[in-house]
Amino acid sequence: MPAYAFFHGQFMPLSEARIGIMTHALHYGTACFEGIRGHWDSEQERFCLFRIHDHYKRMLEGCRILKIGSPYSIDALWQLTGELLEKSGYRESVYIRPLAYKSSEVLAIRLHNVEDDFLIAVTTFPPYLDVEKGVRCCTSSWRRVDDTMVPPRGKICGIYVNSALAKTEAQENGFDEAILLTHDGHVCEGSAENIFLVLQGKLVTPPSSDDILMGITRDTVIKLAKNELGVDTIERQVDRSELYVAEECFFTGTAAAIAPILEIDRRVIGRGEIGEMTARLQKLFGEVMLGRNPKYSGWYYLVAPGTPIQSGRKRII
Repeated sequence: MPAYAFFHGQFMPLSEARIGIMTHALHYGTACFEGIRGHWDSEQERFCLFRIHDHYKRMLEGCRILKIGSPYSIDALWQLTGELLEKSGYRESVYIRPLAYKSSEVLAIRLHNVEDDFLIAVTTFPPYLDVEKGVRCCTSSWRRVDDTMVPPRGKICGIYVNSALAKTEAQENGFDEAILLTHDGHVCEGSAENIFLVLQGKLVTPPSSDDILMGITRDTVIKLAKNELGVDTIERQVDRSELYVAEECFFTGTAAAIAPILEIDRRVIGRGEIGEMTARLQKLFGEVMLGRNPKYSGWYYLVAPGTPIQSGRKRII
């Protein structure tokens, strides 16, 4: 069965979905996207699209920043995603990429008077980071862009050149991932992940005012830590040197899940192994991302292939 996409308002084989070389978004990065995990539960034979409402809400917020109009409501986007997933025929975990973009084939440095379009693609996607062995990081020489430059609260395509520069620099220097600092030298985030520290038994993470993406996995971890472990999260500015003295560090993200950080700038973090709190959060997250914890049923869109789709309704089973 061929992979499918939703493109130009219809479902079609992914191989037939093509964008012209003069498309505005290609030349100027005028698009925003989301990354949504469809976790395949082989025991229940169903997908769990985790916090899909929050993903599409964030994408539509990014559309407002870029003056991209969307003809679809959040509920309609859920339905389209479920239909696309079923047409694609996967029986393994997938990565879903919705993209809203400036579609006019015109060279014009502006956001106004340019046509918009929307697509969804679904594919498989290998683990972004090694969540079992942990990762080695460096602080990047590249600084995170500021909200007054390109707003990082949206997943705006053009902004990811910043991330790509940092990621390549890190890997070419023998590390797995980069940690970017803000313009004034405080810890911001990874190339595509939020970051947490464990300091004196408390979780600490940079605040929204330090130009981070307001991550959905980040928010999930804050809630799980509070509700299940009784651990509060402190959102505050973080100095680079605090990374070196932390008891534990880990990344969070849709692609990265919860990835332990074992080393930063060639300094061992804690005991150089996955920490206790990190491991407990990994276990909790592993349960909720498969839709197996009824306490968090509001986070789940469960799609069982072969179940009839009812227009305008979530397929919750």
